[in-house]
Amino acid sequence: MRYSVYNMREKKQNQGKKPKRMKQNLHVYLGLHILLLVYSASIVFSKLASGYSFLSVGFILCYGMMLLLLGMYAVFWQQIIKKLPLMTAYANKAVTVVWGIVWGVVLFDEKITWGKALGAALVIAGVMLYVSGDQGKEAA
Repeated sequence: MRYSVYNMREKKQNQGKKPKRMKQNLHVYLGLHILLLVYSASIVFSKLASGYSFLSVGFILCYGMMLLLLGMYAVFWQQIIKKLPLMTAYANKAVTVVWGIVWGVVLFDEKITWGKALGAALVIAGVMLYVSGDQGKEAA
């Protein structure tokens, strides 16, 4: 991109301000991660349903809740991928590994091992690296 006097003035005026696109993307990423939390909650209901006998009231309630959450996820996923590149949105799905660990500890008394903690940290670092690479392309 060539710099003109206009570009330089605009750059000085916008120093210290977050670009509108960055603020919009922040909202989109926040929505994406809330959506991924919903997706991971559907997996929790699937696990809960497995603890009941087939077609019992508990099974039907848990399975129904899982289907409801997956339906919501499907609808809102379509809205997210309208605003983000598919590869970026899909790369962020790896965060559900972290949510799985959280749900396991909080709801099912599972233990966090060093391997799980290291794996979760690598997932988060990988997603952050991937997303920061995307933002660098948008700025150019």
